[in-house]
Amino acid sequence: MKTITPFITDLKAGNVTKRRAAATALGKSGDKTAILVLSGALGDPHPAVRCEVVQALGRLSDSSAVPGLIRALDDSEPAVRAAALAALGRIRDPQSAVAVTRLLQDREMVVRIGAAVVLGRLGDRRAIEPLKQLMNDPFTDVREAAGAALIRLGK
Repeated sequence: MKTITPFITDLKAGNVTKRRAAATALGKSGDKTAILVLSGALGDPHPAVRCEVVQALGRLSDSSAVPGLIRALDDSEPAVRAAALAALGRIRDPQSAVAVTRLLQDREMVVRIGAAVVLGRLGDRRAIEPLKQLMNDPFTDVREAAGAALIRLGK
C-alpha cells in the first residue's frame, strides 16, 4: 500500500489546490488511518477544502468517520452540508439518523433533498413523521425526495 504521509503533509499546506488534492488522495487511498487526519481538516478555512475532505471521508466508507461527518452537517456552507449528507448516505451508519433528520428543516433546498434521500437509505422509521412534514415544502423536488424516502421506509 502506498504511504499517505505526503498527503497528510499537503493537507496542511498553505495552497488551497494542494489541500484539496491531498484530501482527494487520502479518500482514494483506502487507508482507514486517514480518517483521523481528514476529520481534523474539517475545520479548514476554505469551504472547497472542507467539501473535498467530507467527500474523502465518504469514499473511505467507514463508520469511524461518522462523528466528523455529523459535525460537518453544521457547516456554514451549504455545499459542505450537502456533501456530508452524501457521505453519510454512502456509509449508512444508523447513528447518523437523528443528526440527518435535523437537516430536513435546513434553509437550503439541496440540503433538505439530501437529508430526505439519506433518511430513506438509513431505514430509520423515526424519520417518517419529519419526512411527512416535508411533503408541504414549497419546492417540488423536496416533496418528491421526501415522498421517495417515505416509500423506502414503507409509509
